Amino acid sequence: METASNVGHRDGNALGASTRPPDEMKIVDDLVVYFKKYAKERPQTLALACLGLGFVLGWKLKPW
Repeated sequence: METASNVGHRDGNALGASTRPPDEMKIVDDLVVYFKKYAKERPQTLALACLGLGFVLGWKLKPW
């Protein structure tokens, strides 16, 4: 009878972590590439979004 601790060792994975295809592991890299491409295509929109985000953060995190 197998226990829960032996299940991960059956497929050769010592920690029992699920194995994912390499395509799913590059989410952050894909987002960075997407944002860089978007920034090159629409720099004004990105600049206004950054200005707005900075304004809101500065307003909410003011030191006084």
